[in-house]
Amino acid sequence: MNLDKEALRAIRVEVMQVLYQYDLYHSEKIAFIPRFELEESEPIFNDVIDHLADIDQIIEGNLYNYSLNRLSFLDRAIIRLATYELKYTNLAMQVIINEAIELTKIYTNLDDEKQHKFNNKVIDQIAKAIKE
Repeated sequence: MNLDKEALRAIRVEVMQVLYQYDLYHSEKIAFIPRFELEESEPIFNDVIDHLADIDQIIEGNLYNYSLNRLSFLDRAIIRLATYELKYTNLAMQVIINEAIELTKIYTNLDDEKQHKFNNKVIDQIAKAIKE
């Protein structure tokens, strides 16, 4: 798959949105049938879901004085996707972190910019833990 930066961003956004929906429906115990506009997104989403228990364990292990369930649905989706990419792809660590932080700035940052700093710290810690 040889895609440009904008195409990769669009895939990430769609996977993030579907992960968000999956989590939201799951919390309400409603059946979830994912829908995709980009064909490249579906296999990534499915792979994230296949590895979700491992991904969540990695995230939980790197949250200090915090738990996975306290994260907003959207931040959880962003961090899950970044963790998946760090652990299961050959993408450059800095690219993954930068993309996750950009998604945070676009979709979940409040006026105080604390959220992207929090996510950056968590994802950076996860990257170091995976690298070891």
